[in-house]
Amino acid sequence: MEIRGGASPEQAGRVAAPGRQAARSRPYEGTWRFTAPVHEASVPRVRHAVRDLLLHRHVPVSGEVLQALMLILSELVTNSVRHAALLTAEIGVEVSVGADWVRVGVEDGHPYRPATPAFDPSQEHLGGRGLLLVGATVAEAGGICEVERTASGGKVVRAVLPLLPPAPPAAPGLSLRAG
Repeated sequence: MEIRGGASPEQAGRVAAPGRQAARSRPYEGTWRFTAPVHEASVPRVRHAVRDLLLHRHVPVSGEVLQALMLILSELVTNSVRHAALLTAEIGVEVSVGADWVRVGVEDGHPYRPATPAFDPSQEHLGGRGLLLVGATVAEAGGICEVERTASGGKVVRAVLPLLPPAPPAAPGLSLRAG
């Protein structure tokens, strides 16, 4: 796997941040792309490549958010391997980092746009819960997840997370004031 990129999100023609504009670029900001074969061995390879990229670029991502990203990537790549293999020889992976967010995307050639299923504890089989897990992980991290059609007729599934986890809610009845 060769990782290509390094352009800032603005240079890559992307919005700088979901709903926000960065004042100036930081050394770790950029967009990187690579491909991986549609094979089960690609799941850990993609996960390790993205983790190593973030660490080598010194992205200030919290351990909690990094774990969430690795779980999300594992599920998205697994879905592409399992469900798009007949229509896709390679999957595309994109990593974009802004001042206070990180976005990962997995692209394949299958036209089906997945929907997050509702959790049903009565289901006996263990499969089919990956997108449910992705949705819950993204929501817990305070991020967003989206699916978009590609020009070639496939799709890309993206997750955007803040670099730091959201602050826990304050306990009822307590308020913090500067004194």
